[in-house]
Amino acid sequence: MKRNSTAVWQGTGKEGKGHLTTQSGILNSTQYSFSSRFEEGIGTNPEELVAAAHAGCFTMKLSFLVSAEGLVPEKLESKCVITLEEGTVTSSHITLNAIIPGLDKAKFDALVADAEANCPISKLLDTAISVTSTLNA
Repeated sequence: MKRNSTAVWQGTGKEGKGHLTTQSGILNSTQYSFSSRFEEGIGTNPEELVAAAHAGCFTMKLSFLVSAEGLVPEKLESKCVITLEEGTVTSSHITLNAIIPGLDKAKFDALVADAEANCPISKLLDTAISVTSTLNA
C-alpha cells in the first residue's frame, strides 16, 4: 500500500504560501504558510498533520489490540501534541481517554504501551514519544 500527498509552495519561506492536497481529497488545496505554522494564521501546518496522523494511528492500533482481547472499545479519544523546538520535532505526547468495559487496568496499560511502541507512525517518528492514559469502565 502506498499513500501520497502533494505540497505546492510559492515564494520565500516567510512571505510565501502553499497548499496541501491528499490522495483521498480530504485535504484539497488546503492552505499553509509561515503564519499558520509559527504564529496563529489561518491554515494547517506540518506539525498539526503529524499530530493528527499519530493520534489516529495510535488510536486505531489500540482498538485492534483491545479487539484481539475479545473486547469492544466503547470510546477511545486521543489528543496528540507535537512539540517543535528550534527547527526540530522534539516530542510527541498522546493523552488518551478510554472507555472499555470489561478491561482491567493492568491489561489496559500493557495494550497502551504496545500501541505506543508499535503503531506505524510511532515507528516512523525519531523523537520522544509518551502517552498519558485514563481508563473508564
